[in-house]
Amino acid sequence: MKCGKPLEDESLEYCKRCQKHSHAFDRGRGLFRYDDHMRASLAAFKYHGRREYSIYYAREMAHAFESQISCWQPQALIPIPLHKSRRRKRGYNQAELTARELGRMLRIPVDTKVLLRCKRTAPQKDLNERQRRENLKTAFKISGDDVKYNTVVLIDDIYTTGSTMDAAARALKEKGVRKVYFLCISIGSGR
Repeated sequence: MKCGKPLEDESLEYCKRCQKHSHAFDRGRGLFRYDDHMRASLAAFKYHGRREYSIYYAREMAHAFESQISCWQPQALIPIPLHKSRRRKRGYNQAELTARELGRMLRIPVDTKVLLRCKRTAPQKDLNERQRRENLKTAFKISGDDVKYNTVVLIDDIYTTGSTMDAAARALKEKGVRKVYFLCISIGSGR
């Protein structure tokens, strides 16, 4: 009911993490369960130049979540930004490519300027949950004084602990955004 992780016990409404911790985002959904197949697919997308994967991922997101997105009524899709040094090294931001495709398909504006990654952080995949939260403290900032949106949807590739989404949502809400939802390509299980 909160992060969208698939639960093994379907009588529950929240995963263990959402039962214990509050989140800055309002709600989110993930397209595919994060498993070995998705790990390989996302690695090809992120690290081996398979930019065309964004079209498939966005099309599947549109198909799976169009009615949910319609209920949320976002004014913009906001991809989770990469630090400029990581973007320069990789050549592109996989979340931005996916957001642009999804925005085009659903006719929702994509804003890549409002949320900035101002701190070079260690890759989240190498950190435990506590380290992830610390790693992302002050990682994001908002360009300008206020955000002109009431409702936005963050777009990212992977959701595991929620640390990235929480940090981004917190930065947006501190500048006036009332509702922050998220969609991701792949999501961990909600054990």
